[in-house]
Amino acid sequence: MNEELIKAVTSAYEANFGGQPLLVRAPGRINLIGEHTDYNNGFVLPAAVAHATYFAIGKSEDAGTCKFISLDMDQQYEVALADIKPLEQGAWQNYVMGVVSELQKRDKTVEGFNLVFSGDVPRGSGMSSSAALECGVCFGLNELFGFGLERVAMAQISQKAEHNYAGVMCGIMDQFASLMGKQDEALLLDCESLEFRHFPIVLEDYTLVLCNSNVSHSLASSEYNVRRQQCEEGVSIINEKLARVDSLRDVTLEQLDACKEEMSEVVFRRCKYILEENKRVETMTKAMENGDLEAIGGILKRAQQGMRDEYEISCPEIDFMADFANSREDVLGARMMGGGFGGCTINLVKAESEEAFIADLNAAYQQKFDKSITPISVKISDGVQLINQVQHA
Repeated sequence: MNEELIKAVTSAYEANFGGQPLLVRAPGRINLIGEHTDYNNGFVLPAAVAHATYFAIGKSEDAGTCKFISLDMDQQYEVALADIKPLEQGAWQNYVMGVVSELQKRDKTVEGFNLVFSGDVPRGSGMSSSAALECGVCFGLNELFGFGLERVAMAQISQKAEHNYAGVMCGIMDQFASLMGKQDEALLLDCESLEFRHFPIVLEDYTLVLCNSNVSHSLASSEYNVRRQQCEEGVSIINEKLARVDSLRDVTLEQLDACKEEMSEVVFRRCKYILEENKRVETMTKAMENGDLEAIGGILKRAQQGMRDEYEISCPEIDFMADFANSREDVLGARMMGGGFGGCTINLVKAESEEAFIADLNAAYQQKFDKSITPISVKISDGVQLINQVQHA
C-alpha cells in the first residue's frame, strides 16, 4: 500500500467534499507472456502488481451530478449524469465516464458521486494504468451503490468502457488482471471462456525487473486497432477458404499456411505471430510449473523477436534495450511488455546482478539515445480491494 497516496486522496476528498469516502486500491499489471492474444480470444499470463491507483469515492448531495478530481493531472471535472458522453480521445475523464455509461447500459442506477484519485502506475509504461482507473471506478461504484456485480462482470464493463469511450479496442487481460490478481501468483487466463487459474511465481535466485524506456510513441493506440483489424481480416480469409472459425484461437499453423496465398504478406505475419504467441503462453506455463527458468528466458527472447519482426510493435529504443539484456549472461531473457511502440522491457535477471544490470543498461541507453531508463521494482500483488479508513492529523 502506498500510504502517501491513500492520505492524499482522502485529504483531497475531505477538503473538497467533506465526509468519509470509500477508499479503493486498483493495481496495474505486468504480463509475463501473451501480448495481443487477448482480443484474439487466446491465452495470457499476467499478474497484478504493487503499483496502483488509489481512489476516494462517495455519494454526492446532488443525485444528478458527478465530480472527478485527478490529483496527478491537477484537474477536476463536473458532469451531469444525463449528459455523459465521450470527450476528445486521450482525455482521462473518458475512462471514468465510460464505466458510468456501461453501468447504465446494464440498468444499474448510478446516482451522483464524488471521486478523487491518484496513482503510481507509470503512464505509458505498458503496466495498464488505464485499466487500473477503470476497474477502481467500477469496483468503487459497485460498493457505493450496492450493485452486487461479480468481478468478472466488472472486468467486462471496464473493457467496454475502454472500447466505447477511450476508443481502444483492447482485450480483457488488463482489466481481468487488475481485478483478479493474487499476491505472488500469476494468472493464466483463457480469454475466450474466461476460465482462469492462479499459480505461484517462483524465480529462485532470479528476479523480474521492468525497465521503462520513457518512450511513448503516438502510434500506440491507432496501431493497436490496426493490428486487431489485420487479425480479423485473417480470420475472414480463413473462413472463406476453410471451415468456420470465430477467431485466431481456433486456427492451426497448417490452416494458416493453407491460406497464405489469399492473404497479404503483412496479414499472414500478424496471424502467425498470434498463433505462436498462444503456444508460448502454454509453453511458459509448463516451464513455470516445472521451475525451468532457462526455458522461460528462451520464451521471452523468442517473443521479443516475434513482436519486432512479425507483429511489428516494437521501436528502436525497446529493441536496443532487449538486445542489450539478451546479450548478457546474468539475464535469462528479456522482451518488450505491453501494447507496443514504447513502454517497458521485462527482464529475468540474476537477483545479485540487478543493480549492475540496471546501471549498465542505463549507461548504454544514455549513450545511444541521450535519455535515461527508469527501473521499476516488481512486486506481485492482490487485485482491486477496499482499503481500511486512514486516520489523519
